[in-house]
Amino acid sequence: MDTKLTLKLDNYIIEQAKNYAKEKNTSLSLLVETYLGKLVLPNDTHQVTPFVKSLSGVIDLTKDFDYKSEYMKHLTKKYAK
Repeated sequence: MDTKLTLKLDNYIIEQAKNYAKEKNTSLSLLVETYLGKLVLPNDTHQVTPFVKSLSGVIDLTKDFDYKSEYMKHLTKKYAK
């Protein structure tokens, strides 16, 4: 649920923040919410975009799949001279 918040800030900061938000094609409210969220939420909390969610489960791997070993093979092949 969204709740209204009133802040008292320096006018110059507000104008610069509005310009930044406009350049980033977002709202000032979302910028403030994102910043505060980074301060108060655990570091491992992150939002997953709908596109990334749609990719979940696309690849079937065996339970014993060793992704580190496979990645190392990939890097060795890619950078071997």
